[in-house]
Amino acid sequence: MATAKTPTIEDLSEQLEALKADIATLTHTIGDIGRSKGEEVAGTLRGQAEAARDAGAAQIADVQRQLVSGAHDAEDYVRRNPATALGIAAGVGVLVGLISARR
Repeated sequence: MATAKTPTIEDLSEQLEALKADIATLTHTIGDIGRSKGEEVAGTLRGQAEAARDAGAAQIADVQRQLVSGAHDAEDYVRRNPATALGIAAGVGVLVGLISARR
């Protein structure tokens, strides 16, 4: 039958120092994992922000093209139908005048 050795103060002290070293290593490793995950999340968020910015810029460019096209269409209409355009402008002016006079 094997006899159990009674641990000495030195044995317990060595085990406690080894445990402290293991805890320090574990703490450092967890910190590294946390930093790595934080950098990964930050990279993902940067990518999503860039994609959203690019999509917004594309939408702004599309709206600008539509506005320019609408302005050219209106200009072409006025050139082809000056009397009608003048009549519409006069009608809008009369309506604005009537609405302004009521206030």
